[in-house]
Amino acid sequence: MLEQILPFEAAELSEGAHGTDFLYEPSESELFESLLERHIRTQMHRVLCESAASEHGARMTAMEAATTNAGDMIDRLTLEYNRARQSAITTELIEVVSGAEVS
Repeated sequence: MLEQILPFEAAELSEGAHGTDFLYEPSESELFESLLERHIRTQMHRVLCESAASEHGARMTAMEAATTNAGDMIDRLTLEYNRARQSAITTELIEVVSGAEVS
């Protein structure tokens, strides 16, 4: 995302709004310089905070996907294990029944 911070553009007055002239203490230029510096620092801090939040969000999404995939893998492996166990039990039962019929 591209956002222009400098040069600073003053907002235009809407229709019907009156421009008022104020007395500034310290001078208007000193006040503007101080506020401009504070504005730039604040915007840079905001950008860094948004970047950190975005990174944390991406990590959370990746971890959630990994957790979901691990759960799916556990479910598949459990089903495969149960089928193999059931097959082994069935084979043993068939062998026992076949052995009993032979005797």
